[in-house]
Amino acid sequence: MTREKMLAYCLAKPGAWLDQPWEGDEVVKVGSRIFAFLGSPDGEARVGVKCGPNRDVADEWLHRFPDDAKASPYIGRSGWNTLRLDGGIGDEELTDAVDGSYDVVVAKLPKRERPTG
Repeated sequence: MTREKMLAYCLAKPGAWLDQPWEGDEVVKVGSRIFAFLGSPDGEARVGVKCGPNRDVADEWLHRFPDDAKASPYIGRSGWNTLRLDGGIGDEELTDAVDGSYDVVVAKLPKRERPTG
């Protein structure tokens, strides 16, 4: 999957919007919270997503895709992984990971920030 396709997929989610909280790094948010880290448009094709409620659950990705998944820096202990887009993880699995991250983030948003519909 290309970075452009992943970005388009993320932005198609209800209430999703692109932000650049750090110079050169793009993230996709719903409400006030990030559900996908895409990094720099010129960098490695990857997406950072919430892959489980904790590190133990998220580690399943690392075991299944040792060359293409790693714990995200700084927030990995909370179940976030960075997944390569142009590696051995299939497009459907990548979009499923984004869907899961989005759903978890939306569920934790205050009701006033949740997308409708």
